[in-house]
Amino acid sequence: MPQLTEPDNMPPWPFARDDLVLADATLRQTVRVSVGGRRTRLRFSNAFGGAALPITKVTVALPVGGRAGVSAIRPETVRPVTFHGRPSVTVPVGAQAVSDPLTVEPAPGSNLTVTVHLADGQRSASITSHPGSRTTSFLLAGDHADAADLPGATAVDHWYFLSGVEVWAEPPVAAVAVVGDSLTDGRGSTTNGNDRWPDRLFDRLQSRRATSGVAVVNQGAGGNRVLNDGLGPNVLARLDRDVLAQSGVAWLVLFEGVNDIGTAEASPAAQKQVTDELIFAYDQIVTRAHARGVRVYGATLTPFGGNASYDDARGYREAARQAVNRWIRTGRRFDAVIDFDRAARDPADPRRLLAAYDVGDHLHLNPAGYHALADAVPAHLFRREPLPPGFGFD
Repeated sequence: MPQLTEPDNMPPWPFARDDLVLADATLRQTVRVSVGGRRTRLRFSNAFGGAALPITKVTVALPVGGRAGVSAIRPETVRPVTFHGRPSVTVPVGAQAVSDPLTVEPAPGSNLTVTVHLADGQRSASITSHPGSRTTSFLLAGDHADAADLPGATAVDHWYFLSGVEVWAEPPVAAVAVVGDSLTDGRGSTTNGNDRWPDRLFDRLQSRRATSGVAVVNQGAGGNRVLNDGLGPNVLARLDRDVLAQSGVAWLVLFEGVNDIGTAEASPAAQKQVTDELIFAYDQIVTRAHARGVRVYGATLTPFGGNASYDDARGYREAARQAVNRWIRTGRRFDAVIDFDRAARDPADPRRLLAAYDVGDHLHLNPAGYHALADAVPAHLFRREPLPPGFGFD
């Protein structure tokens, strides 16, 4: 999910100074692909940039050992990236650029290294990134796009500019887009471990022949909300860009709303309002996705009892969570329900996460907890079936 980069998540000095970012710098990033394919292309986003984004040179390669978050690549796998046959591209403000197809065939679930050189840098303090990468990237002065390694590079746990890797694959390959907040973005997961719950879900689907053609597109972002902007635009505002404009999406999993409840005032009136507005927003999301032929699965909200920021002594926010979950389960609006609440809660105290899944703040999960969420997603939901009559206008 592309986001406006906050000051604390900008590239460190000297890679960002005086409204100039990454001038004559190399940026090397690793990303995990889901399904493999015969050809590959990249998407670069300038959605939140304050100036045009001039990209001078891009290469792709396979990382040494196939690992995420490493700076070394296998030199024999380096391939140049072009844009309409050109080695460089300038992405206008608010736009994106899609590369030409590459004869690179990443294996399902493998890591891919993308290296970018910006000769002139981006002349703005507003740039596009995904801060919660849970993956290490590397910055080094000069042009090192083809280099086998980047000794002396500065390591940062953020992604910049790169917003997608697409592969060309035969039908019936299709994608599930996952919309969520930090619980989907993977806070509490292992840096460079690719063990967020969408990663674990992909691993499950890939291990079964019937679902091995399901790609997983993670569109979660820490601090994100359904109704109001927070860290990134609200879900109602970003749905078109982050889901409906993505290639090959057949399903949407919606797992978001905790931050809306947790940041609303802990009073009966405020929590009643946020409950009603969340239900309205969910209905709108289903309507808009159905119009594009996308099935929508609603995930129940996981507990936050004991969290210092979100839990309140009188339980108003917990009551709102329960009301929202009740509607998700019984409202008959979603095409299916995924019960993450049941999967993650402590049976002896349903207001709280199971201790074995709690990263320690009583809100976010550890890798075992994310594994449990992935296991709670029924694999049969991702079978390609004809849409019922009236699906897009119900």
